[in-house]
Amino acid sequence: MIKTHLSLNVRNVELSTRWYAAFFGVEPHKERPGYANFDLDQPALKLALNETTAPLAGGQLNHLGLLLDTSDKVVAARNRLIAAGFVIREEADVVCCHARQTKFWVNDPDGAEWEVYAILDDLTGETTCCEEKPAACCEPAPACCA
Repeated sequence: MIKTHLSLNVRNVELSTRWYAAFFGVEPHKERPGYANFDLDQPALKLALNETTAPLAGGQLNHLGLLLDTSDKVVAARNRLIAAGFVIREEADVVCCHARQTKFWVNDPDGAEWEVYAILDDLTGETTCCEEKPAACCEPAPACCA
């Protein structure tokens, strides 16, 4: 693992981005309409903020994750969990959260979703996440995918 990943649902991504920038003392790595993320070395954290108009009755946590440094490590983790009897949902070479990724998802016993992924292309340019595969966007869909 290289970083823990937290994805939060927020009511106002601009306000939350300013708050987290002040809290961490760094500017966000990426900002898009309805979405921002911070890529921190200390602590080793990839924090995503997903704006939602839906009530946050289910809580602010969208999902948890582990960012790995290569696709091979994602495949190795997937194979290890499948061998241990875990049920996974795989997504290979998808555009999600404004980056091209390979990943899989697994739920803990209480239903918390964990994403295990590697970034293939960070898409830091003006490319939107919906150009190629709109269905491949994260849930809930970022504003660019609505």
